[in-house]
Amino acid sequence: MRKNSIKNTRINGEVRRELSAIIQNEIKDPRIHPMTSVVEVEVAPDLKSAKAYISVLGDEQAQKDTLAGLQSAEGYIRRALARTVNLRNTPEIRFIMDQSIEYGVHMSKLIDDVNKSSLEEEGDEDDQAEE
Repeated sequence: MRKNSIKNTRINGEVRRELSAIIQNEIKDPRIHPMTSVVEVEVAPDLKSAKAYISVLGDEQAQKDTLAGLQSAEGYIRRALARTVNLRNTPEIRFIMDQSIEYGVHMSKLIDDVNKSSLEEEGDEDDQAEE
């Protein structure tokens, strides 16, 4: 199975959906932040391993705690995934913190700040032109 095949894409989507449901509904670890989402899952073509990109809405400490909680519950998550997703092999999951949403919010804030300051400068120029 090739990495970007239709079958691999469907498996990635199904594993992401089930992994998200398991994290939200079944894990009771207090270290895992309630606003944790699975952004993307990449299952290897041989179905032996998977990378799960996790995003946490919170500070850096909440992200570290969530990652530690997920890594400690990896065995439970893998068993639950094996029950819900019918695959030949249940992949070994590696959790990776995804900063893309946080980066996007930061860039959006910077753009808004630049737009706001340029509007204020235009207002100042209009006031000077009227005088």
